[in-house]
Amino acid sequence: MSAKPFNDNFLKACRGEEHNHVPVWYMRQAGRYQPEYRKIREKYSLFEITHRPEVCAEVTMLPIQQLDVDAAILFADIMTPMPALGIDVEIKSSIGPVIANPITSKADVEKLGTLDPDADVPYILDTIKLLREQLHVPLIGFAGAPFTLASYLLEGGPSRNYYKTKAFMHAQPEAWHLLMDKLGEMTITYLKAQIKAGAQAIQVFDSWVGALNAQDYQTFVAPVMNKIFSALQDEDAPKIMFGVGASHLLTEWNRLPLDVIGLDWRTSIQSAREQGVTRTVQGNLDPGLLLADWAQIEQKTKEILDQGMENPNFIFNLGHGVYPQVQVETLQRLTAFIHEYSAKN
Repeated sequence: MSAKPFNDNFLKACRGEEHNHVPVWYMRQAGRYQPEYRKIREKYSLFEITHRPEVCAEVTMLPIQQLDVDAAILFADIMTPMPALGIDVEIKSSIGPVIANPITSKADVEKLGTLDPDADVPYILDTIKLLREQLHVPLIGFAGAPFTLASYLLEGGPSRNYYKTKAFMHAQPEAWHLLMDKLGEMTITYLKAQIKAGAQAIQVFDSWVGALNAQDYQTFVAPVMNKIFSALQDEDAPKIMFGVGASHLLTEWNRLPLDVIGLDWRTSIQSAREQGVTRTVQGNLDPGLLLADWAQIEQKTKEILDQGMENPNFIFNLGHGVYPQVQVETLQRLTAFIHEYSAKN
C-alpha cells in the first residue's frame, strides 16, 4: 500500500458524514489532455490499454499523482463489457463507439449473451486489484446504464436525436423491455464484480437519457434503473447516478435507492435542492470554463462551492468530462483552490 495515509473524504461526503474539505474528482480525469496519456495512446488503443492491467492502472493513477484529487475512477469505457454479449464494437477516435451489428429486432435482442466477469473481463478485475494496492484515495468503478448502452446498440454509434432508439422503444415495447432486462442484468453483474474486486464506489453513466421526456423515462427506463440500484443496495459502496441534460429527471433519480446524484452544468446545485433532491450532489462546473481565464474559473467555482457547502452532502466535479484542450496546470490549480477554499469555510 501507498505510504500516504488513506484519504476517505470522498466516501464520507457520499454518505453525508463529516469530512475535512470538499472532495473533488473530475470525469475523464485520465485522458487526452495529459501529455503522458497521449504518449501511451501512441502505442495502444483504448481497448488495448484496458486489456493490460499494468498500463490501465498507470493511466488511472496519472491524475491522482498530478492533480491530488480525492478519488480515482477506473480507466475503461462503458462499452467494455459489450463484446461478451456478442456486440461487435470499436472505439473510433473523434467519433466514439461504433457498432458493426446494430440491433433492429426482438430476435437480435434474444441473441444477446450474458456477462461472466471472471471469464470475459478478467483484465478489468485485475486492474482494480492492482489499483487498490497503489491508491491512497478511493477507487470508483462504473458502468453504462441500459438506456445509454441501448442507444449505441440501436443507433450503431453516437446520435444527436436518438430517433432509432425512440422508434424501437415505442414500436417494439416488448423487445425494448427485454433489452432493458438483459442490459440491466449485465450492469448488475458487472458492478458487483467490480465491487468484489475492490471498487469502493460505483457510478452509473446514463449519459444520454436526457433525450427522453419524464413520462417515457418512467415507462421505459425507471423500472430497470430501480432494479439495478436495488440489487446493489447491500453492497458496501456508495452509488452515483449521472446523466447529461437530465434536470427534468432529477426527482425520478431522487426516488432511486442510490447515494449521490451527479449534476451536469445546466442545473445549479441550489435548483436541484429546490426540486427536492435530498441525496449527496456531485458537480458541476461547465468543463468549457476550464479554457477561460483563471479569474472566471475561480469566480464560478466559488459560486458552486458556496451553494454545495450549504449541505455537507457535496462533491465537486465537472458537469461533464475534461476536454482534451484543457491544461494540466489548470486542473492542478483548481483542485488546490477547492481544497483550500472549502477547508476555510
